[in-house]
Amino acid sequence: MADPKGFLKYSRSTPTRRPVELRIHDWKEVYSPFPEESLVTQAARCMDCGIPFCHRGCPLGNLIPEWNDFAYRSNWREAIDRLHSTNNFPDFTGRLCPAPCETACVLGITADPVAIKTVEQYLVDKAFDEGWVTPVRSHLKTGKKVAVVGSGPAGLAAAQQLTRAGHEVTVFERADRIGGLLRYGIPEFKLEKAVLDRRLAQMREEGTTFVTNAEIGKTHDGQKVLDDHDAVVLAIGSTIPRDLPAPGRELQGIYQALEYLPVANRVQEGDIATPSISSEGKKVVIIGGGDTGADCLGTAHRQGAETVTQLEIMPKPPEDRDPSTPWPTWPLIYRVSSAHEEGGVREFSINTERFMGNPDGTLRAILVHKVETVLENGRPNFKKIDGSEFEIECDLVFLAMGFVGPEREGVLDQLGIETDVRGNIATNDNWVTNNPKIFAAGDARRGQSLIVWAIAEGRSVSKAVDEYLMGSSDLPCPLTISDRPIAVS
Repeated sequence: MADPKGFLKYSRSTPTRRPVELRIHDWKEVYSPFPEESLVTQAARCMDCGIPFCHRGCPLGNLIPEWNDFAYRSNWREAIDRLHSTNNFPDFTGRLCPAPCETACVLGITADPVAIKTVEQYLVDKAFDEGWVTPVRSHLKTGKKVAVVGSGPAGLAAAQQLTRAGHEVTVFERADRIGGLLRYGIPEFKLEKAVLDRRLAQMREEGTTFVTNAEIGKTHDGQKVLDDHDAVVLAIGSTIPRDLPAPGRELQGIYQALEYLPVANRVQEGDIATPSISSEGKKVVIIGGGDTGADCLGTAHRQGAETVTQLEIMPKPPEDRDPSTPWPTWPLIYRVSSAHEEGGVREFSINTERFMGNPDGTLRAILVHKVETVLENGRPNFKKIDGSEFEIECDLVFLAMGFVGPEREGVLDQLGIETDVRGNIATNDNWVTNNPKIFAAGDARRGQSLIVWAIAEGRSVSKAVDEYLMGSSDLPCPLTISDRPIAVS
């Protein structure tokens, strides 16, 4: 282990956020650099438990005690090699993952858990700075061709693993740039796109081919793609947004979050000078209290919104871990993201009754009411509190209530891919769809989830594809098909 008494000597410390009054005027990542000496101290807190529950908390099975020990001893090359052995993209998870590994940390039973995510991001950023992240080229060429449809974290992980196994891999992306939600769904202040681009450069040098503006089933014929390849991986994500069909939904000024966030990112990419949907000078309401809602919140702050109110139908979580989510599960607690820290009003136990408009068809306000949450058959049911109605004046509403599955129109319909009762792509225990040449992974298969689960699914499906093509595979497989995510809101 690192320092046998480290967890007794040192307290938890993580990177500080840049001052609010500075960061809301730019789109740079919100965290300040973390000093190396502080990083070594944080790694020293890892106890190298006899049973490291952080392994189970992480869907990738990251070897956390091992790279913490290397970091404590400043053996940086060994640390990043151990980290990369289980995680293709720690530069993404170190920034975007909510770190279920930390909530499963044994130290967290009685004290603050080890700052695992901080160590992870530091290791990979140092590795890039030092030039240690280089292409991993396969000396074996199998002659097999694989198409990966979708370039989010699941598709990219599958593509990198299969390329390294010696297959000829082509990634098809319907947008004009590679990255999926990493590119256009995650704001720049959470993931600067230079971080994504440097990883894509590594993949191109390894031999992965990327094709953009390619929507299989529309711009490209799905059957031809299937005929031209020995296997196809569908990693198209869960992209149908949950809607709110309340009266007045047709009014101008109501948008899905993924109508709003991509145009803000395109400004940062230099495609356009001003976004077509902007919160500047507007009264904004965000319906949905999760990460996507917080992304809309931080974006609205940077665009200069007059006011921002975020509504959540669930009750406000407790400040401390609730008995219903005991260690090592993901805890039900009240969380404050960087966007929440920047301002705005958060309202809990609120349901939207109707959207209210002006005579010209534009949005004027929303009528909401308070709800009481009652469990019925183990599921929450929301009952209106009589007389609790009130209006919130607004010019814009962003719907950030999650996603309900992959789009059927296009590749799924064209290739006759079956879905399960939830509308996700159905697979057997080998990640195979009803077509033996077609595999599926990521949110399109398991439903809306975390980036770390997407990467784990991408790595797992790559092994299944490799075995299908070659009869056996040496690729690692972090997940079995029966694995289920720790509940994370």
